[in-house]
Parts: sequence; C-alpha cells; structure tokens
Amino acid sequence: MGLFTGLVTLPLAPVRGVMWLAETLTEQAEAQLYDPGRIAAEMQQVADEVAAGEITDEEAAEREEDLIRRLNEGRARERERLQGGG
Repeated sequence: MGLFTGLVTLPLAPVRGVMWLAETLTEQAEAQLYDPGRIAAEMQQVADEVAAGEITDEEAAEREEDLIRRLNEGRARERERLQGGG
C-alpha cells in the first residue's frame, strides 16, 4: 500500500478494526457451538437430566436431535474448510 493510499484510507481504519473484531468473535462463537467435546458434554448432561427425572424422554430426544444436528453441521463445516472452501 502506497503512502497516498494509506493516507486516503486512514479514516476507514476503525471500520476495518470493527469488521475484524466481528469476524473474530463469530469464528470463536462458531468454534464453541460446533465443538465435538462440548456437544458430547451436553449429551451427557441430557442423559443425566433424564436419569434424575428432570426432563422427559421426549424432551431429551428433542435436545439430542438438536445436538446431533449441530455435530453434523460442525463436521460439514470442517470438511468444507479443509477442502479450501472457507
């Protein structure tokens, strides 16, 4: 980047910083959302809640379906990332 271009685009630096921060936060949130270890822990929590009688089998099945969906989505995103798609 030349000196002139750097000076002309300097007022946009805060916007670029905010965009970078938003992208970084999104990446971190998605990493946690699709983390297989976290999903496994949540599955165990569901099983524990069923065993303790805190939730019904139907509620557990619904939550487990959501967790499996998240796990599959995370795997698909990881495959896409490894194949150079993102």
